Order: sequence, then C-alpha cells, then structure tokens
Amino acid sequence: MSDSDAGLGKVVVNRAMSLDGFIAGPDDAMDWVVEYEIEYAFSEVMHATGAMLAGRVTYEVGKRMSGGDATYDGGPVFVLTHRPPDEPEPGATFLTCDLAEAVATARAAAGGKNLEILGADVASQCLQQGLVDEVLVYVLPVLLGDGVRFSTSGLGRIDLEPLGSTQSGPMTVLRFRVQK
Repeated sequence: MSDSDAGLGKVVVNRAMSLDGFIAGPDDAMDWVVEYEIEYAFSEVMHATGAMLAGRVTYEVGKRMSGGDATYDGGPVFVLTHRPPDEPEPGATFLTCDLAEAVATARAAAGGKNLEILGADVASQCLQQGLVDEVLVYVLPVLLGDGVRFSTSGLGRIDLEPLGSTQSGPMTVLRFRVQK
C-alpha cells in the first residue's frame, strides 16, 4: 500500500502551460495565466490541496504576481531554497533540507490532502526521485515562443498513464498518474 492509499493525499505536480510547453514566459512572466485563472478556476483542485511546495524562484514570482502576499487558500506554503530570507516571511515556511525531507514535511502539513508541487526545477527533481503521484496540467490556448519550459533539461524519461482530460472554456485540463 502506498502513502496515497493510506489517506496521506497525493503529491501532484500542478501547473498551467502554454500550448508550446512553457509554464512562464520571458522574465518569468505569468500574467497570461492569471487571465484564465480568474474566469476558469477549478475549485475541486483547491479543495483537494492541503499544502504547496515550491522553489524560491516560483515563490518570488507568485509573490510578485499577488502584490507581495504569499498566503494561499489551499494550506501552508513551503519554499525549498539554498538561500532562506534573513527574516521570516508571513505565509511561507522556508526549508533548506534535502528534497525528500521537504516533500515529507510539506505532505505531513497537508493534513491528508494533496501536496501541490510548483516550479519547473523542484517538480523535475521530484519526478526524477520518484516522489510524484500525479501530474495535472492546464493547457492554455496561447503560444509564448520562449520562457520557462515545463521541465528542466536532463529530466529523463518519465512514463505517465493518462487519467483523464476535461475542458473548461478555453482551457484543457490533463491529468496523468506517474508510472513508478
């Protein structure tokens, strides 16, 4: 029996992506995502999420997009980084441990709900180490041409089992189970 079967929630890589495979545009621009999030929110994903784990760059981009507010309605936010801030920041817990420990810490804080993994680098590392249960992708009808790719180079092959797809307005939502 896996941890997911034991009621600990799943570890889910969750992200919006342009049709040409970018999760952020040049200079980490994410304004194109916000245009769709407001009108086509997926409350079932928010209700299933108990915590988030992101890398430092993703956290800073999110903070910039929200005007400095790092809080998240889906539970506590954990930031895995080599450079924690000098002073604590409200709404986030900074972790400097190894990846598996960071996932375990954030997963425990998720209270039996899913742990959402954000950011290309942290997500790629989690996938490489076999720590991810599912991948959830919101494909948006936009071509960015450049920016931050879905995964970092060197990820290697990760086999996925399609679990389903849905349409919400212009967005296509794809859900996959990671083959382990």
